[in-house]
Amino acid sequence: MKNVKILNRVIAIMVLAVALVLAIGHVQDPQSSQKTTKLGFEDIGELATQEADATEINVTKDEQTLFGVSVPFTQSTYIYSYDVKIKAGYDFSKITWSVDENQKKITVHLPKVKILSTEIDTDSLKVYEESESVFTPIKISQNNKALKEMKKNAQKDAIANGLYKNARSNAKKILRGYFSNGFDLDEYTIEFKEA
Repeated sequence: MKNVKILNRVIAIMVLAVALVLAIGHVQDPQSSQKTTKLGFEDIGELATQEADATEINVTKDEQTLFGVSVPFTQSTYIYSYDVKIKAGYDFSKITWSVDENQKKITVHLPKVKILSTEIDTDSLKVYEESESVFTPIKISQNNKALKEMKKNAQKDAIANGLYKNARSNAKKILRGYFSNGFDLDEYTIEFKEA
């Protein structure tokens, strides 16, 4: 009888110790460190003429299944959003122009407008739901894939809502201002030709 009481106390102390270790483990933030492993520089000549701002929502779900049936308590779900900035414009080195002095005409050849950058504003993170099962943790590779899809979707929506059209229009305005420094635009006309 005395041994049973001692055994019960030892088990109770062990359970409390495990609970304490788990509680401390959840309170502490995970450790992380950073190091730059590669750094390079390149000359660029981009003319960014339009920026679109979008807010993208992502839902990442995963669960364990057995014979096609969801296993209870194995569901992990993340629902969150980020703001995304999409810049469009031109490769400046591919913009060419010529002047016809007889006709007083400047002809500007523009390449195709393109996406110059798509950036996720990491400070804009909003988490709507975050529940993770220890049996089905969400992996970094899944998160990375989700971020790539958010960027693609933001680009698609921005283009569908006039990003390229606005980028072309603003490029013409910027280039008119550029040419007005060297030419009297009351005398010269500017013709834009697009690829």
